Amino acid sequence: MADMRIGGLASGMDTDQIIKDLMKAERIPLDKLGQKKQYLEWQRDDYRDMNKMMFDFSNLIFDGVMKQGTYTQKTVSISDPNALSIKNINSTSDFNGTLKVERLAEAATMFSAGSVFSGYADFDPSKKLSEYGVTGSQSITIKGITKNGELESGDGFKLSFDPTKESLNSVIAKINAESNVTMFYDSFTKKISVTAKNSGDAASTEEINLSGSFLTSTLGLDTTNVIAADPANNRGSEGVNAQFTYNGLLTERSSNTFQLNGFEVSLKEADPTKTITFSSKPDTDKILEKIVKFVDEYNKLIEKVNGEVNEKKYRDFQPLTAEQKESMEEKEIELWEEKSRSGTLRNDSVLTSGLNKMRTDMYTPISGGTSGLDQLAQIGIKTSSNYLDRGKLIIDESKLKEAISKDPNAIYEIFAKDGATSNEQGIARRLRDTLKTTMDSIEKKAGKASSTNNTFTLGRLLNNMESQMDRFEDRLTQVEDRYWRQFTAMEKAIQRSNQQSMYLMQQFGG
Repeated sequence: MADMRIGGLASGMDTDQIIKDLMKAERIPLDKLGQKKQYLEWQRDDYRDMNKMMFDFSNLIFDGVMKQGTYTQKTVSISDPNALSIKNINSTSDFNGTLKVERLAEAATMFSAGSVFSGYADFDPSKKLSEYGVTGSQSITIKGITKNGELESGDGFKLSFDPTKESLNSVIAKINAESNVTMFYDSFTKKISVTAKNSGDAASTEEINLSGSFLTSTLGLDTTNVIAADPANNRGSEGVNAQFTYNGLLTERSSNTFQLNGFEVSLKEADPTKTITFSSKPDTDKILEKIVKFVDEYNKLIEKVNGEVNEKKYRDFQPLTAEQKESMEEKEIELWEEKSRSGTLRNDSVLTSGLNKMRTDMYTPISGGTSGLDQLAQIGIKTSSNYLDRGKLIIDESKLKEAISKDPNAIYEIFAKDGATSNEQGIARRLRDTLKTTMDSIEKKAGKASSTNNTFTLGRLLNNMESQMDRFEDRLTQVEDRYWRQFTAMEKAIQRSNQQSMYLMQQFGG
Protein backbone atom coordinates (compact mmCIF):
# COMPACT_ATOMS: atom_id res chain seq x y z
CA MET A 1 0.00 0.00 0.00
CA ALA A 2 1.39 3.39 -1.01
CA ASP A 3 2.25 5.88 1.74
CA MET A 4 -0.36 8.62 2.27
CA ARG A 5 1.28 12.00 2.12
CA ILE A 6 -0.43 15.23 3.18
CA GLY A 7 1.56 18.43 2.79
CA GLY A 8 1.00 22.14 3.28
CA LEU A 9 -0.60 21.96 6.74
CA ALA A 10 1.88 24.43 8.18
CA SER A 11 2.85 26.45 5.09
CA GLY A 12 -0.54 26.44 3.38
CA MET A 13 1.13 25.47 0.08
CA ASP A 14 -0.23 22.76 -2.29
CA THR A 15 2.80 20.55 -1.80
CA ASP A 16 1.35 17.64 -3.79
CA GLN A 17 0.83 19.76 -6.91
CA ILE A 18 4.25 21.43 -6.55
CA ILE A 19 5.97 18.05 -6.42
CA LYS A 20 3.92 16.78 -9.37
CA ASP A 21 5.04 19.79 -11.40
CA LEU A 22 8.65 19.28 -10.35
CA MET A 23 8.43 15.60 -11.33
CA LYS A 24 7.09 16.54 -14.77
CA ALA A 25 10.35 18.34 -15.41
CA GLU A 26 12.30 15.41 -14.00
CA ARG A 27 10.40 12.98 -16.30
CA ILE A 28 11.25 14.81 -19.53
CA PRO A 29 14.34 12.63 -20.27
CA LEU A 30 12.27 9.49 -19.55
CA ASP A 31 9.51 10.67 -21.91
CA LYS A 32 12.13 11.22 -24.61
CA LEU A 33 13.40 7.66 -24.11
CA GLY A 34 9.81 6.40 -24.40
CA GLN A 35 9.35 8.33 -27.64
CA LYS A 36 12.57 6.87 -29.05
CA LYS A 37 11.43 3.39 -28.03
CA GLN A 38 8.06 3.88 -29.75
CA TYR A 39 9.81 5.08 -32.92
CA LEU A 40 12.09 2.02 -32.94
CA GLU A 41 9.06 -0.25 -32.57
CA TRP A 42 7.38 1.46 -35.52
CA GLN A 43 10.58 1.09 -37.54
CA ARG A 44 10.80 -2.60 -36.63
CA ASP A 45 7.17 -3.19 -37.67
CA ASP A 46 7.65 -1.31 -40.97
CA TYR A 47 10.71 -3.42 -41.76
CA ARG A 48 8.69 -6.58 -41.09
CA ASP A 49 5.83 -5.38 -43.30
CA MET A 50 8.39 -4.83 -46.05
CA ASN A 51 9.81 -8.32 -45.53
CA LYS A 52 6.35 -9.90 -45.69
CA MET A 53 5.60 -8.16 -48.99
CA MET A 54 8.92 -9.39 -50.43
CA PHE A 55 8.28 -12.91 -49.14
CA ASP A 56 4.82 -13.00 -50.75
CA PHE A 57 6.24 -11.71 -54.04
CA SER A 58 9.00 -14.34 -53.99
CA ASN A 59 6.39 -17.08 -53.52
CA LEU A 60 4.28 -15.63 -56.34
CA ILE A 61 7.32 -15.81 -58.63
CA PHE A 62 7.98 -19.43 -57.67
CA ASP A 63 4.36 -20.50 -58.19
CA GLY A 64 3.87 -18.43 -61.35
CA VAL A 65 6.38 -17.28 -63.96
CA MET A 66 9.12 -19.59 -62.67
CA LYS A 67 7.06 -22.78 -62.97
CA GLN A 68 7.28 -24.62 -66.28
CA GLY A 69 3.67 -25.76 -65.90
CA THR A 70 2.66 -22.12 -66.40
CA TYR A 71 3.92 -22.24 -70.00
CA THR A 72 2.66 -25.74 -70.88
CA GLN A 73 -0.99 -24.72 -70.49
CA LYS A 74 -2.76 -25.46 -73.74
CA THR A 75 -6.23 -25.35 -75.24
CA VAL A 76 -7.20 -28.52 -77.10
CA SER A 77 -9.84 -28.57 -79.85
CA ILE A 78 -11.60 -31.90 -80.44
CA SER A 79 -14.06 -32.59 -83.25
CA ASP A 80 -16.20 -34.83 -80.98
CA PRO A 81 -15.75 -34.11 -77.23
CA ASN A 82 -18.29 -36.84 -76.43
CA ALA A 83 -15.94 -39.50 -77.79
CA LEU A 84 -12.76 -38.47 -75.99
CA SER A 85 -11.11 -35.70 -73.95
CA ILE A 86 -7.50 -34.49 -74.08
CA LYS A 87 -5.57 -32.31 -71.62
CA ASN A 88 -1.94 -31.33 -71.46
CA ILE A 89 0.17 -32.76 -68.64
CA ASN A 90 3.74 -31.67 -69.30
CA SER A 91 4.23 -31.18 -73.04
CA THR A 92 5.75 -27.96 -74.35
CA SER A 93 4.99 -29.03 -77.94
CA ASP A 94 1.60 -29.02 -79.62
CA PHE A 95 -0.40 -32.22 -80.14
CA ASN A 96 -2.34 -32.67 -83.40
CA GLY A 97 -3.76 -35.59 -85.36
CA THR A 98 -6.60 -38.09 -85.68
CA LEU A 99 -7.87 -40.86 -83.43
CA LYS A 100 -10.43 -43.61 -83.98
CA VAL A 101 -11.75 -45.49 -80.90
CA GLU A 102 -12.19 -49.14 -81.88
CA ARG A 103 -12.97 -50.49 -78.39
CA LEU A 104 -13.05 -49.24 -74.79
CA ALA A 105 -11.09 -50.95 -72.02
CA GLU A 106 -13.08 -53.09 -69.60
CA ALA A 107 -12.28 -54.49 -66.17
CA ALA A 108 -12.36 -58.22 -65.42
CA THR A 109 -15.32 -59.44 -63.33
CA MET A 110 -16.51 -62.57 -61.55
CA PHE A 111 -19.33 -63.57 -59.19
CA SER A 112 -20.19 -66.48 -56.95
CA ALA A 113 -21.77 -69.64 -58.34
CA GLY A 114 -24.81 -69.47 -56.06
CA SER A 115 -26.30 -67.66 -53.11
CA VAL A 116 -23.92 -67.37 -50.17
CA PHE A 117 -25.06 -68.63 -46.76
CA SER A 118 -28.19 -69.97 -48.46
CA GLY A 119 -28.89 -72.16 -45.44
CA TYR A 120 -29.61 -69.08 -43.38
CA ALA A 121 -32.85 -67.34 -44.32
CA ASP A 122 -32.07 -64.42 -42.01
CA PHE A 123 -28.45 -63.90 -43.12
CA ASP A 124 -27.19 -60.45 -42.07
CA PRO A 125 -23.81 -59.39 -43.58
CA SER A 126 -23.19 -57.07 -40.63
CA LYS A 127 -23.25 -59.88 -38.06
CA LYS A 128 -20.27 -61.99 -37.01
CA LEU A 129 -19.41 -64.76 -39.51
CA SER A 130 -19.20 -67.31 -36.68
CA GLU A 131 -22.99 -67.02 -36.31
CA TYR A 132 -23.32 -68.52 -39.80
CA GLY A 133 -21.11 -71.56 -39.46
CA VAL A 134 -17.69 -70.05 -40.30
CA THR A 135 -15.20 -71.41 -37.79
CA GLY A 136 -11.47 -71.34 -37.21
CA SER A 137 -8.90 -68.82 -38.33
CA GLN A 138 -9.40 -67.83 -41.99
CA SER A 139 -6.72 -66.74 -44.49
CA ILE A 140 -7.26 -65.40 -48.00
CA THR A 141 -5.03 -64.10 -50.79
CA ILE A 142 -6.11 -61.82 -53.64
CA LYS A 143 -4.13 -60.73 -56.69
CA GLY A 144 -5.43 -58.25 -59.24
CA ILE A 145 -4.26 -56.57 -62.42
CA THR A 146 -2.18 -53.45 -61.76
CA LYS A 147 -2.22 -50.08 -63.50
CA ASN A 148 0.59 -51.20 -65.82
CA GLY A 149 -1.60 -54.03 -67.19
CA GLU A 150 0.09 -56.96 -65.42
CA LEU A 151 -1.14 -59.37 -62.77
CA GLU A 152 0.09 -58.39 -59.32
CA SER A 153 3.39 -60.07 -58.48
CA GLY A 154 4.45 -61.58 -55.15
CA ASP A 155 1.90 -62.50 -52.50
CA GLY A 156 -0.62 -59.85 -53.47
CA PHE A 157 -3.15 -58.91 -50.78
CA LYS A 158 -3.21 -61.31 -47.82
CA LEU A 159 -5.73 -61.21 -44.99
CA SER A 160 -6.15 -63.42 -41.92
CA PHE A 161 -9.18 -62.94 -39.71
CA ASP A 162 -11.17 -64.41 -36.83
CA PRO A 163 -14.84 -65.17 -37.75
CA THR A 164 -15.88 -64.43 -34.15
CA LYS A 165 -14.70 -60.84 -34.58
CA GLU A 166 -15.41 -60.12 -38.26
CA SER A 167 -18.56 -59.83 -40.35
CA LEU A 168 -18.89 -60.23 -44.13
CA ASN A 169 -19.20 -56.46 -44.40
CA SER A 170 -15.99 -55.82 -42.41
CA VAL A 171 -14.01 -58.38 -44.46
CA ILE A 172 -15.29 -56.84 -47.72
CA ALA A 173 -14.37 -53.34 -46.44
CA LYS A 174 -10.76 -54.44 -45.81
CA ILE A 175 -10.55 -56.11 -49.25
CA ASN A 176 -11.89 -53.00 -50.99
CA ALA A 177 -9.54 -50.69 -49.10
CA GLU A 178 -6.28 -52.56 -49.63
CA SER A 179 -6.50 -54.96 -52.58
CA ASN A 180 -6.60 -54.45 -56.37
CA VAL A 181 -10.21 -55.64 -56.56
CA THR A 182 -13.60 -54.34 -55.44
CA MET A 183 -15.95 -56.83 -53.77
CA PHE A 184 -19.71 -56.39 -53.36
CA TYR A 185 -22.46 -58.40 -51.64
CA ASP A 186 -25.81 -58.13 -53.40
CA SER A 187 -28.62 -58.62 -50.89
CA PHE A 188 -31.14 -59.28 -53.68
CA THR A 189 -29.39 -62.24 -55.35
CA LYS A 190 -27.33 -63.02 -52.23
CA LYS A 191 -24.27 -63.34 -54.43
CA ILE A 192 -20.76 -61.90 -54.21
CA SER A 193 -19.40 -59.85 -57.10
CA VAL A 194 -15.67 -59.16 -57.65
CA THR A 195 -14.36 -56.53 -60.11
CA ALA A 196 -10.75 -55.60 -60.89
CA LYS A 197 -10.00 -52.01 -59.90
CA ASN A 198 -7.85 -51.61 -63.03
CA SER A 199 -9.15 -52.35 -66.49
CA GLY A 200 -7.34 -54.18 -69.29
CA ASP A 201 -6.11 -57.58 -70.44
CA ALA A 202 -3.24 -59.05 -68.41
CA ALA A 203 -1.97 -60.83 -71.56
CA SER A 204 -2.11 -64.62 -71.45
CA THR A 205 -3.00 -64.77 -67.76
CA GLU A 206 -5.91 -63.95 -65.46
CA GLU A 207 -6.69 -60.45 -64.13
CA ILE A 208 -8.08 -61.71 -60.80
CA ASN A 209 -6.64 -64.56 -58.74
CA LEU A 210 -8.24 -65.76 -55.50
CA SER A 211 -7.18 -68.34 -52.93
CA GLY A 212 -8.41 -69.39 -49.52
CA SER A 213 -11.35 -71.62 -48.65
CA PHE A 214 -13.41 -68.67 -47.38
CA LEU A 215 -13.43 -67.21 -50.91
CA THR A 216 -13.60 -70.37 -52.97
CA SER A 217 -15.82 -72.55 -50.74
CA THR A 218 -17.78 -70.33 -48.35
CA LEU A 219 -18.43 -67.58 -50.91
CA GLY A 220 -18.47 -69.91 -53.92
CA LEU A 221 -16.02 -67.91 -56.06
CA ASP A 222 -13.77 -69.39 -58.73
CA THR A 223 -10.01 -69.17 -58.30
CA THR A 224 -9.60 -66.92 -61.36
CA ASN A 225 -11.76 -64.75 -63.56
CA VAL A 226 -10.62 -66.80 -66.59
CA ILE A 227 -12.31 -69.91 -65.13
CA ALA A 228 -15.38 -67.86 -64.20
CA ALA A 229 -15.57 -66.41 -67.72
CA ASP A 230 -15.52 -69.82 -69.42
CA PRO A 231 -18.78 -70.27 -71.39
CA ALA A 232 -19.43 -73.45 -69.44
CA ASN A 233 -19.45 -71.45 -66.20
CA ASN A 234 -20.68 -68.01 -67.35
CA ARG A 235 -19.77 -66.40 -64.02
CA GLY A 236 -17.57 -63.51 -65.12
CA SER A 237 -15.56 -61.81 -67.84
CA GLU A 238 -11.95 -61.29 -68.84
CA GLY A 239 -10.33 -57.86 -68.92
CA VAL A 240 -10.23 -56.06 -72.28
CA ASN A 241 -7.72 -53.46 -73.49
CA ALA A 242 -8.79 -50.22 -75.09
CA GLN A 243 -8.06 -50.36 -78.82
CA PHE A 244 -7.68 -47.24 -80.96
CA THR A 245 -6.06 -45.99 -84.14
CA TYR A 246 -3.79 -43.00 -83.58
CA ASN A 247 -2.64 -41.22 -86.77
CA GLY A 248 -3.12 -44.46 -88.72
CA LEU A 249 -1.43 -46.74 -86.12
CA LEU A 250 -3.63 -49.37 -84.47
CA THR A 251 -2.57 -49.78 -80.83
CA GLU A 252 -3.89 -50.71 -77.37
CA ARG A 253 -3.81 -49.53 -73.76
CA SER A 254 -4.99 -51.31 -70.61
CA SER A 255 -6.90 -48.23 -69.46
CA ASN A 256 -9.27 -45.79 -71.13
CA THR A 257 -7.09 -42.97 -69.73
CA PHE A 258 -3.46 -42.85 -70.80
CA GLN A 259 -0.74 -40.46 -71.93
CA LEU A 260 0.46 -39.72 -75.46
CA ASN A 261 3.27 -37.21 -76.08
CA GLY A 262 2.77 -35.56 -72.68
CA PHE A 263 -1.02 -35.25 -73.12
CA GLU A 264 -3.61 -37.22 -71.15
CA VAL A 265 -6.19 -38.88 -73.41
CA SER A 266 -9.46 -40.22 -71.98
CA LEU A 267 -11.56 -42.44 -74.26
CA LYS A 268 -15.31 -42.13 -73.66
CA GLU A 269 -17.10 -43.79 -76.55
CA ALA A 270 -16.19 -46.52 -79.04
CA ASP A 271 -17.17 -46.10 -82.71
CA PRO A 272 -14.85 -47.69 -85.29
CA THR A 273 -16.57 -45.74 -88.06
CA LYS A 274 -15.82 -42.31 -86.60
CA THR A 275 -12.49 -40.50 -87.06
CA ILE A 276 -11.92 -37.76 -84.47
CA THR A 277 -9.55 -34.89 -85.22
CA PHE A 278 -7.83 -32.86 -82.51
CA SER A 279 -5.28 -30.07 -82.23
CA SER A 280 -3.69 -28.03 -79.44
CA LYS A 281 -2.19 -24.58 -79.09
CA PRO A 282 -0.77 -22.56 -76.17
CA ASP A 283 -3.43 -21.22 -73.81
CA THR A 284 -2.28 -17.66 -74.39
CA ASP A 285 -4.78 -16.08 -72.00
CA LYS A 286 -3.80 -18.22 -69.00
CA ILE A 287 -0.08 -17.74 -69.60
CA LEU A 288 -0.63 -14.01 -70.09
CA GLU A 289 -2.61 -13.87 -66.84
CA LYS A 290 0.36 -15.24 -64.87
CA ILE A 291 2.82 -12.80 -66.43
CA VAL A 292 0.48 -9.82 -65.90
CA LYS A 293 0.09 -10.87 -62.25
CA PHE A 294 3.88 -10.98 -61.89
CA VAL A 295 4.28 -7.49 -63.40
CA ASP A 296 1.47 -6.05 -61.26
CA GLU A 297 2.96 -7.39 -58.04
CA TYR A 298 6.45 -6.26 -59.03
CA ASN A 299 5.10 -2.76 -59.64
CA LYS A 300 3.35 -2.77 -56.26
CA LEU A 301 6.55 -3.87 -54.55
CA ILE A 302 8.82 -1.23 -56.07
CA GLU A 303 6.14 1.41 -55.47
CA LYS A 304 6.09 0.40 -51.79
CA VAL A 305 9.89 0.37 -51.50
CA ASN A 306 10.20 3.72 -53.28
CA GLY A 307 7.51 5.15 -51.03
CA GLU A 308 9.32 3.99 -47.88
CA VAL A 309 12.82 5.15 -48.79
CA ASN A 310 11.57 8.53 -50.04
CA GLU A 311 8.92 9.17 -47.38
CA LYS A 312 9.30 12.54 -45.66
CA LYS A 313 10.40 12.57 -42.05
CA TYR A 314 8.70 15.15 -39.77
CA ARG A 315 11.19 15.72 -36.98
CA ASP A 316 8.89 18.16 -35.16
CA PHE A 317 6.28 15.43 -34.73
CA GLN A 318 7.66 13.08 -32.09
CA PRO A 319 5.62 10.10 -30.83
CA LEU A 320 3.01 11.17 -28.28
CA THR A 321 3.35 10.33 -24.60
CA ALA A 322 0.38 8.89 -22.69
CA GLU A 323 -0.11 12.25 -20.96
CA GLN A 324 -0.14 14.12 -24.27
CA LYS A 325 -2.73 11.73 -25.71
CA GLU A 326 -5.05 12.41 -22.75
CA SER A 327 -5.36 16.07 -23.76
CA MET A 328 -6.05 15.35 -27.47
CA GLU A 329 -9.02 14.21 -29.53
CA GLU A 330 -8.86 10.81 -31.26
CA LYS A 331 -8.67 12.39 -34.74
CA GLU A 332 -5.88 14.72 -33.58
CA ILE A 333 -3.92 11.73 -32.28
CA GLU A 334 -4.41 9.89 -35.58
CA LEU A 335 -3.19 12.84 -37.67
CA TRP A 336 -0.24 13.47 -35.36
CA GLU A 337 0.90 9.84 -35.38
CA GLU A 338 0.58 9.73 -39.16
CA LYS A 339 3.31 12.37 -39.31
CA SER A 340 5.38 11.10 -36.38
CA ARG A 341 5.49 7.59 -37.92
CA SER A 342 6.41 8.90 -41.38
CA GLY A 343 9.92 8.30 -42.70
CA THR A 344 10.92 5.36 -40.47
CA LEU A 345 12.72 3.74 -43.44
CA ARG A 346 13.78 6.91 -45.26
CA ASN A 347 17.02 6.44 -47.25
CA ASP A 348 17.42 2.94 -45.79
CA SER A 349 20.55 1.43 -47.34
CA VAL A 350 19.26 -2.19 -47.38
CA LEU A 351 16.04 -1.29 -49.20
CA THR A 352 17.77 1.12 -51.58
CA SER A 353 20.38 -1.50 -52.45
CA GLY A 354 17.71 -4.18 -52.93
CA LEU A 355 15.64 -1.89 -55.16
CA ASN A 356 18.62 -1.02 -57.37
CA LYS A 357 19.57 -4.70 -57.64
CA MET A 358 16.01 -5.67 -58.66
CA ARG A 359 16.06 -3.08 -61.43
CA THR A 360 19.42 -4.43 -62.63
CA ASP A 361 18.01 -7.98 -62.55
CA MET A 362 15.15 -6.91 -64.81
CA TYR A 363 17.20 -5.13 -67.46
CA THR A 364 20.42 -7.17 -67.72
CA PRO A 365 20.33 -9.41 -70.85
CA ILE A 366 20.26 -13.19 -70.28
CA SER A 367 23.33 -14.85 -71.73
CA GLY A 368 23.57 -18.41 -73.03
CA GLY A 369 19.93 -18.79 -74.02
CA THR A 370 18.76 -21.01 -76.90
CA SER A 371 15.61 -19.14 -77.93
CA GLY A 372 17.18 -15.94 -79.27
CA LEU A 373 15.27 -13.88 -76.67
CA ASP A 374 17.29 -12.34 -73.87
CA GLN A 375 15.34 -9.29 -72.64
CA LEU A 376 11.81 -8.49 -71.50
CA ALA A 377 11.50 -5.68 -74.04
CA GLN A 378 11.56 -8.29 -76.81
CA ILE A 379 8.30 -9.81 -75.57
CA GLY A 380 6.49 -6.51 -74.92
CA ILE A 381 7.47 -5.69 -71.32
CA LYS A 382 9.42 -2.47 -70.78
CA THR A 383 9.98 0.32 -68.28
CA SER A 384 7.52 3.19 -68.08
CA SER A 385 8.83 6.37 -69.70
CA ASN A 386 7.22 8.43 -66.90
CA TYR A 387 10.00 9.19 -64.40
CA LEU A 388 7.38 9.51 -61.63
CA ASP A 389 6.71 5.76 -61.98
CA ARG A 390 10.28 5.14 -60.74
CA GLY A 391 10.98 2.02 -62.80
CA LYS A 392 7.54 0.42 -63.04
CA LEU A 393 6.94 -2.02 -65.88
CA ILE A 394 4.29 -1.67 -68.57
CA ILE A 395 3.00 -4.43 -70.87
CA ASP A 396 2.25 -4.34 -74.57
CA GLU A 397 -0.34 -7.14 -74.41
CA SER A 398 -0.62 -7.71 -78.16
CA LYS A 399 3.16 -8.11 -78.47
CA LEU A 400 3.30 -10.37 -75.42
CA LYS A 401 0.44 -12.54 -76.71
CA GLU A 402 2.20 -12.90 -80.04
CA ALA A 403 5.41 -13.99 -78.31
CA ILE A 404 3.51 -16.52 -76.15
CA SER A 405 1.71 -18.00 -79.17
CA LYS A 406 4.96 -18.26 -81.11
CA ASP A 407 7.09 -19.98 -78.46
CA PRO A 408 5.93 -20.25 -74.82
CA ASN A 409 9.08 -22.17 -73.97
CA ALA A 410 11.18 -19.13 -74.93
CA ILE A 411 9.15 -17.03 -72.47
CA TYR A 412 9.80 -19.67 -69.81
CA GLU A 413 13.54 -19.41 -70.50
CA ILE A 414 13.52 -15.61 -70.11
CA PHE A 415 12.00 -15.94 -66.65
CA ALA A 416 13.27 -19.25 -65.29
CA LYS A 417 16.48 -20.22 -67.12
CA ASP A 418 19.02 -21.74 -64.74
CA GLY A 419 22.68 -20.82 -64.85
CA ALA A 420 25.92 -20.77 -62.90
CA THR A 421 26.08 -16.95 -62.86
CA SER A 422 23.49 -14.21 -62.46
CA ASN A 423 23.92 -13.18 -66.12
CA GLU A 424 23.03 -16.71 -67.23
CA GLN A 425 19.95 -16.95 -65.02
CA GLY A 426 16.41 -16.00 -65.95
CA ILE A 427 14.86 -12.87 -64.50
CA ALA A 428 12.67 -14.72 -61.98
CA ARG A 429 15.66 -16.61 -60.53
CA ARG A 430 17.67 -13.39 -60.22
CA LEU A 431 14.83 -11.61 -58.50
CA ARG A 432 14.31 -14.41 -55.96
CA ASP A 433 18.03 -14.38 -55.11
CA THR A 434 17.96 -10.59 -54.66
CA LEU A 435 14.80 -10.77 -52.56
CA LYS A 436 16.33 -13.45 -50.33
CA THR A 437 19.49 -11.40 -49.77
CA THR A 438 17.43 -8.30 -48.97
CA MET A 439 15.07 -10.18 -46.65
CA ASP A 440 18.01 -11.75 -44.78
CA SER A 441 19.53 -8.29 -44.22
CA ILE A 442 16.19 -6.90 -43.02
CA GLU A 443 15.74 -9.86 -40.69
CA LYS A 444 19.12 -9.16 -39.10
CA LYS A 445 17.91 -5.62 -38.43
CA ALA A 446 14.28 -6.19 -37.45
CA GLY A 447 13.85 -9.94 -36.89
CA LYS A 448 10.47 -11.56 -37.42
CA ALA A 449 7.37 -12.06 -35.27
CA SER A 450 8.79 -15.18 -33.60
CA SER A 451 12.25 -13.64 -32.95
CA THR A 452 13.45 -12.70 -29.49
CA ASN A 453 14.85 -9.18 -29.15
CA ASN A 454 18.44 -10.23 -28.50
CA THR A 455 18.66 -11.90 -31.95
CA PHE A 456 18.37 -8.75 -34.09
CA THR A 457 19.79 -5.22 -34.05
CA LEU A 458 16.65 -3.19 -33.30
CA GLY A 459 15.62 -5.72 -30.66
CA ARG A 460 18.91 -5.29 -28.82
CA LEU A 461 18.47 -1.50 -28.96
CA LEU A 462 14.94 -1.88 -27.56
CA ASN A 463 16.21 -4.11 -24.73
CA ASN A 464 18.90 -1.56 -23.90
CA MET A 465 16.35 1.27 -23.96
CA GLU A 466 13.98 -0.64 -21.67
CA SER A 467 16.83 -1.18 -19.20
CA GLN A 468 17.61 2.55 -19.28
CA MET A 469 13.94 3.38 -18.69
CA ASP A 470 13.72 0.96 -15.75
CA ARG A 471 16.80 2.52 -14.16
CA PHE A 472 15.39 6.01 -14.78
CA GLU A 473 12.06 5.02 -13.17
CA ASP A 474 13.97 3.89 -10.05
CA ARG A 475 15.86 7.19 -10.02
CA LEU A 476 12.61 9.17 -10.32
CA THR A 477 11.18 7.32 -7.34
CA GLN A 478 14.22 8.37 -5.32
CA VAL A 479 13.95 11.98 -6.52
CA GLU A 480 10.27 12.14 -5.60
CA ASP A 481 11.05 10.73 -2.14
CA ARG A 482 13.75 13.37 -1.74
CA TYR A 483 11.33 16.19 -2.68
CA TRP A 484 8.81 14.93 -0.13
CA ARG A 485 11.51 14.71 2.55
CA GLN A 486 12.61 18.27 1.80
CA PHE A 487 9.10 19.68 1.85
CA THR A 488 8.29 17.71 4.99
CA ALA A 489 11.40 19.19 6.67
CA MET A 490 10.28 22.66 5.58
CA GLU A 491 6.82 22.08 6.99
CA LYS A 492 8.29 20.95 10.29
CA ALA A 493 10.53 24.04 10.43
CA ILE A 494 7.58 26.34 9.72
CA GLN A 495 5.53 24.53 12.34
CA ARG A 496 8.28 24.99 14.93
CA SER A 497 8.57 28.67 13.98
CA ASN A 498 4.82 29.10 14.35
CA GLN A 499 4.89 27.44 17.74
CA GLN A 500 7.70 29.73 18.88
CA SER A 501 5.83 32.82 17.65
CA MET A 502 2.70 31.76 19.49
CA TYR A 503 4.72 31.20 22.66
CA LEU A 504 6.35 34.66 22.44
CA MET A 505 2.96 36.29 21.77
CA GLN A 506 1.53 34.57 24.82
CA GLN A 507 4.47 35.77 26.93
CA PHE A 508 4.18 39.38 25.75
CA GLY A 509 0.45 39.32 26.09
CA GLY A 510 0.80 38.07 29.67
